[in-house]
Amino acid sequence: MKRAVIVSTARTGLAKSVRGGFNDTHGAVMGGHAVKHAIARAGIDPGEVEDVYMGCGFPEGATGNNIARESAIWAGCPVSTAGITVNRYCSSGLNAVAMAAQQIMTDGTDIAVGAGVESISLVQMGGVNLKHFTEEHLLQVKPALWMTMIETAEIVAERYGISRERQDQYALQSQQRTAAAQAAGRYKDEIVALTTKMKKIDKATGAESLVEVIVDHDECNRPDTTLEGLAALKPVHAGGQQVAQGKYVTAGNASQFSDGASACVLMGEEVATAKNLKPMGLFKGFAAVGVEPDEMGIGPVIAVPRLLRRHGLRVEDIDLWELNEAFASQTVYCMDRLGLDPAKTNVNGGAISIGHPYGMTGGRLAGHLLIEGKRRGAKLGVVTMCIGGGMGAAGLFEIF
Repeated sequence: MKRAVIVSTARTGLAKSVRGGFNDTHGAVMGGHAVKHAIARAGIDPGEVEDVYMGCGFPEGATGNNIARESAIWAGCPVSTAGITVNRYCSSGLNAVAMAAQQIMTDGTDIAVGAGVESISLVQMGGVNLKHFTEEHLLQVKPALWMTMIETAEIVAERYGISRERQDQYALQSQQRTAAAQAAGRYKDEIVALTTKMKKIDKATGAESLVEVIVDHDECNRPDTTLEGLAALKPVHAGGQQVAQGKYVTAGNASQFSDGASACVLMGEEVATAKNLKPMGLFKGFAAVGVEPDEMGIGPVIAVPRLLRRHGLRVEDIDLWELNEAFASQTVYCMDRLGLDPAKTNVNGGAISIGHPYGMTGGRLAGHLLIEGKRRGAKLGVVTMCIGGGMGAAGLFEIF
């Protein structure tokens, strides 16, 4: 079987949904920008890319009919380059990287792109109808499929005894780590600035205008966060019957709504050798699992052991972990159950402090894992995600 290597990565900064720099930017612009610069960084011709896998949690509406195909064309790829949109909700970006690698490993593709994009501003919060219509049979047998993610985070906290204090402490750590990473420039190698138009509304008159902005960094971090400030935040209204009032989840200990895109160029190892390219790392494997929808956040607890077992590894063999911080409650629980070393996990913060464009995050984490892993001399790294609807996923990478 062929080996698939990652030779480059590029991404946009993460902009605050609705209030940030990408609040009027089409998904194909963000996705195309990331793909274009990942290809340029790889030093290949766009026409050499056979297929673009683009993860997107909500591909409906403003992000286009097939955001992968649109992003490929926007990036300058010829019409001969194919594109497929991948939706495994929060793991869509990671899944796209895995599928691109698997196509290389098993189908003989030379070069493919694994990417992710999300415009929460234009889709989820932009007036496009994303109501999850219920289905009578499923509503009877598994009503939790229609739970909000906040409800599931509340349930995880309650069911597994993750206190509000521990959640806030973890959230503070995430903010502090991201602030330190940004100050040290540890995200600069992956972000490519994008000039775009941002919608602004005059508070006094309600008049709308478009202003030119440059998104060249992650906008969401709150470096002045304190534990006292987090403790003072009121729980977010969760909705539903089981946790109507909410007890644990606040705007401070949950991932932030944000927009952005990320891309990785993958190719067969022999192709990289022939082109005299130095790969960033090797894709080694991927595993996905299902869990009860009402506790979707625990997915990594099942996905990680399955992945490691297939490769004859233990948790102790992994040098670096990127565990998506959908909510502090599930992140803390997963770290506890898996026995992850905090010094090796989310070392530069995560979605609580950086933001979480659903379909993009897994791809971002894969690229960041390879960059940070090399910086630290790490050999093996794992990206793992919880997934709305009750799933978990994990990807294994060897870092060069």
